[in-house]
Amino acid sequence: MARRTEYSEGQAAGRLRVPITAFRWAQHTGLVPAPDASTWQWSRAAVETMDADAIRATLPQEPIPGGVAADRIADALGTPNVPGEKAKVTSFVVRRLVARDLLVDLSGNPEGTLHHPGQVAEVCTREDLAELVAANTPLGPDQAAARLRVRRCEFDWMVRLDWIRHTETIEVRFGTSRAGAVDVPLYRTATVDALPAAHPEVDWEQLRQLEKGRRSPLASIAKAQQAAA
Repeated sequence: MARRTEYSEGQAAGRLRVPITAFRWAQHTGLVPAPDASTWQWSRAAVETMDADAIRATLPQEPIPGGVAADRIADALGTPNVPGEKAKVTSFVVRRLVARDLLVDLSGNPEGTLHHPGQVAEVCTREDLAELVAANTPLGPDQAAARLRVRRCEFDWMVRLDWIRHTETIEVRFGTSRAGAVDVPLYRTATVDALPAAHPEVDWEQLRQLEKGRRSPLASIAKAQQAAA
């Protein structure tokens, strides 16, 4: 049987008999060097020089799921998530912290995240933690419109004009059947808050005073853009 000469991260972790999460964390810390055989593979020689015990030691505790990380952040803010009630800090916030490189996702799973407990604890000590959470709290379309103090139809036009894009979507079910499920887009609070400053060409006070049934001025902007295209 031919000897393997190149290893993916999973194969390298298996060869070293270390948890894949510990291997990924060791990559983050620099203990595991960058792949040398390709952009995602290590050579056999590189794997054989890796210290398995040192890699295990970088993650002495089990990694925690994103939901648990969210709970610990909420506790640090003094606003604990209470089971059965709307969460003060959600996994959405945790994923935004991953996107900002403030947390590392060790899971390799698009459906969920795993985190180093120590890194989560460090994030919880940040002086700007409350601001980070507030900026990255999710808003649905109705909530975004309410925050901007405009009608929902105005916010829908902002989406059509590509002024704002959702960060992710969640499936919301009506009843127990998936036939009644709809995908609801979620937007970062900070992105919603930035819209007025990003579009000074709009009379926001006028937009906020429009009565139900009145045509949105944003429809005219969309029409002008289409004509110019």
